[in-house]
Amino acid sequence: AARLCSGAGGRAEAAGEDGAMLRHLARKLRASGPVTVAEYMREALTNPGQGYYTRRGGVGESGDFITSPEISQVFGELIGIWYISEWMAMGKPNTFQLVELGPGRGTLTEDILRVFKQLASVLSKCDVSVHLVEVSPKLSEIQAVTLTGGKVQPNPEDELAYMKGISKTGIPISWYRDIQDVPPGYSFYLAHEFFDALPIHKFQRTEKGWREVLVDIDPQVPDQLRFVLSPSRTPATQHFIQPEETRDHVEVCPEAGVIVQRLASRIEKDGGAALVADYGHDGTKTDTFRGFRNHRLHDVLSAPGTADLTADVDFSYLRKMVQGKTATLGPIKQREFLKNMGIDLRLQVLLQNSGDTATREQLLHSYDMLMNPEKMGDCFNFFALLPHHRLVHPDKKDKSESKSPLPPVAGFNELLLK
Repeated sequence: AARLCSGAGGRAEAAGEDGAMLRHLARKLRASGPVTVAEYMREALTNPGQGYYTRRGGVGESGDFITSPEISQVFGELIGIWYISEWMAMGKPNTFQLVELGPGRGTLTEDILRVFKQLASVLSKCDVSVHLVEVSPKLSEIQAVTLTGGKVQPNPEDELAYMKGISKTGIPISWYRDIQDVPPGYSFYLAHEFFDALPIHKFQRTEKGWREVLVDIDPQVPDQLRFVLSPSRTPATQHFIQPEETRDHVEVCPEAGVIVQRLASRIEKDGGAALVADYGHDGTKTDTFRGFRNHRLHDVLSAPGTADLTADVDFSYLRKMVQGKTATLGPIKQREFLKNMGIDLRLQVLLQNSGDTATREQLLHSYDMLMNPEKMGDCFNFFALLPHHRLVHPDKKDKSESKSPLPPVAGFNELLLK
């Protein structure tokens, strides 16, 4: 049901009614030649007229893939607890901006806000607000219904937020098109299945050195796309391949690098933390580019604009891009993170409180989907950006007994439940 971990694509039938994007790309390629995989992804996913996210955005049972929050409410609840745990560990600042990048249907934010409501007494003296970064008009409408019951107001064009509302639990929510539009301030950032949809460049090692993988029209078959290698080094080849690279095939996402640098700069300047949850690896995988349509693998070059395109996140690249601005933790496998967060205890409570067999079976099925190494447990990872002082006392030289030990970071350490 979830997006798979491996990167093989199968030939899928092009949808007759959805050929507009393919025709647009074919005209473009005939006129100007091959494009990078990054440009192809950008067109297929976010083209204003025919892009997959701008037109469809198929999350959930009826869409093209299901995400963890759609599987179980426990997932979002534990992430909500993570943010409150970090807020408390950092001294309970009086402002708490929750900023989610690419919020899907709003399910994850809804589950987090339910935790905030349950722990309202803890947050009583804190000014809490939610800020959603969303480019899809369709998804922002769904988020508004999920979170506010549809009670939102479009914002004047000179404002950075394009829409505002109040959550069902009474917390102000604003929508933005870019992370840079979110107001500065003490913020906790969330990127769940966000980085894996950003455009990647693909590179192949050849006898003549590194060459970039490009997308072109197939001269033998009209209106069919194919991968080709650049005849010579491209600017991306020169900028993004590290001299010490040992793999023969590499995927690099420069946009992810830019965004993680912005998050790190904001955390360094204003405080807070960022939690990234995504399919990924630590600089070890090669070809992970794949498509999903109707919960099945879909050929990435077939019927563009009708399927979700994704590639595993390279967490080693994100760590490198942070460049010491913040500390990083992870990646840690989803099953380890959720276990450390107390998912087993939460499951037992829900099972004891559920009155019927069908609900219990659903809870156990959801738990298996999230935790089973063969399903989402191993291929999904958690990664955090934190201020340096969160992990190391500002004055490391002072080894006096008076220094209280720093509290462990939830999820990345096993917490002792008292």
